[in-house]
Amino acid sequence: MNPVVLFYLAASTGVFMVANSLLKIYAAKGGPLMLIASLACFCLGNYLMVRVMRENGLGLALALSLVFQLVAITVIAFVIFGERPTGLQVAGVVLGIVSISMIAWPQGGAS
Repeated sequence: MNPVVLFYLAASTGVFMVANSLLKIYAAKGGPLMLIASLACFCLGNYLMVRVMRENGLGLALALSLVFQLVAITVIAFVIFGERPTGLQVAGVVLGIVSISMIAWPQGGAS
């Protein structure tokens, strides 16, 4: 995966984290502007993900994105919103990190 694709992946993950955080605020406090801002961020995040999909295919792009988002949103929920994951949930995040390492691991040899 080249650095430009990694940038798009990181950017989309960041945008999705903002979108999910805005959606959490909307769920707790309401307000149509929070919902509109969240939806706009989701659209931008999906646009960035299309760039990743073009370079790496749908399967790898979404697998990488979903696990990165899983880890990032768990950290945001813990740090910003004060949520506390259970031991089983932490184990799931760790397994997600292991799985993405296995998916993204260079295959070696000719492709």
